[in-house]
Amino acid sequence: MRALVTGATGFVGPRLLRMLDRPVVLTRNPERARSSIGHLAGRLVAWDPLQGPPPATAFEGIDVVFHLAGESVAGARWSAAQKRRIRDSRVIGTRHLVQGIAQSTVRPATLVSASAVGYYGNRGDEELTESAGPGGDFLAEVCEAWEQEALAARGLGVRVVTARTGIVLGSGGGALERMLLPFKLGAGGPLGNGKQWMPWIHVTDLARLYHHAATTVGIDGPMNAVAPEPVRNSEVTRALARQLHRPAFLPAPYFGLRLAFGEFAKVLFDSQRVIPRVALESGFVFQYPDITKAFAEILTTAAA
Repeated sequence: MRALVTGATGFVGPRLLRMLDRPVVLTRNPERARSSIGHLAGRLVAWDPLQGPPPATAFEGIDVVFHLAGESVAGARWSAAQKRRIRDSRVIGTRHLVQGIAQSTVRPATLVSASAVGYYGNRGDEELTESAGPGGDFLAEVCEAWEQEALAARGLGVRVVTARTGIVLGSGGGALERMLLPFKLGAGGPLGNGKQWMPWIHVTDLARLYHHAATTVGIDGPMNAVAPEPVRNSEVTRALARQLHRPAFLPAPYFGLRLAFGEFAKVLFDSQRVIPRVALESGFVFQYPDITKAFAEILTTAAA
C-alpha cells in the first residue's frame, strides 16, 4: 500500500507513519518536517492547505490518502479569528486536497479523512453510533462541513472514510499532557459533576484504526474512532488518579474553566456516548479497550 499523509507531524501522524512503507508526506515546511519525521517518510512535498491543491505529482502511485491536517481546537481561545482558522484549516484544506486528487492522473482508491466526535454536539446519555445525526453547535457545523468536503471525493471514484475521533490519549502530548499537572499536584478532579460521557481513544489504537479503515474495503463513510467501552468523566478522573496515586476530589467548575478557556470550555462539559460500531463490526480489535489499561500503558511509557 503506497500512502500519502497530511498532518504527519502532529500527535498521531508519526505513529501512523511507522505503519506505512516510506509514505509521501504533504507539509507546510519540508525542512522542519525532515528534522522530526524525515526518517519515517519516503518523500516530503511542500503544501499549504489554504493556498490551493497539492501538486498532482504528489499522488503518483498512491493507493490511499490519510488526511489528518487541521488547526488544534484547544490551541488558543476561540476568538472570531481563531474559529475561522479552525474551520478553514479543515473545510478549505480538505476541499483543496480533493481538488488535488481530481487533478491527478491516476487517483488513489481510498481517502481516510479525520473528523471528530464534535460532529454530534452535546447529546447527554444518548448512544451515538455512526447513523446518529449532527449537533447544532460550532464544532458540529465544522465537522459536518469538513466531512462533506471529504465525501466529495466519492464523485472521483474514491472510497471515503471520515474518522470521527474522540479525545486522543497517549504519552508525549495530546489531551493527557494538559490533564497531568493538576493531578500530580493533588488538585485533580472531575469536570463539574463528572456525569458527562467522555469519548476517548489511545493514540496507538487510533493509528491502527486509520490503517484498518484504509485496508478494509467494507468501511465506507463515517467511522467512530473511539474506544469501545464508554466512560463518564468521573470514571476517567478516578482511573487517572489511581494510576498516579493521587486524590481526585476537587471538581472543576464550569465558570472557572470558562474564564480560563473561553467558549472552548463548553466542549469540555459536552456529553457524547459514542459507540464505534463500524470498527467493531468490521473486525477491529482494540489494543486498549478500557481506560485503566490505557492509562497504565501511557504512564509507564512516559516514566521509562
